[in-house]
Amino acid sequence: MLDLRGRRIETLDEFWDAVAGPCGLPDWFGRNLDAWADTIHGRGISDVIDRHSTLSVHVGRTGMFAVNGPDARALGEVFDGEQNRLVVYPV
Repeated sequence: MLDLRGRRIETLDEFWDAVAGPCGLPDWFGRNLDAWADTIHGRGISDVIDRHSTLSVHVGRTGMFAVNGPDARALGEVFDGEQNRLVVYPV
């Protein structure tokens, strides 16, 4: 589980910054939704993610998640709800 609650994330770039270290993403990670989908679905990119059967990313309903804008929706669609989950909590 990656708990990002309390961290205000305004953009996808800030999301990539927030997950890169804790998820062990390599320097060459593409920082886009396709690269993220490959990482969480296909595995083989991050040893940290690969060690777990499920990846849950927990965020607060702030920043880009407050209004469920296009970036938040696009990111949420990458998560399948089973092997990987994006959980958005009220603040």
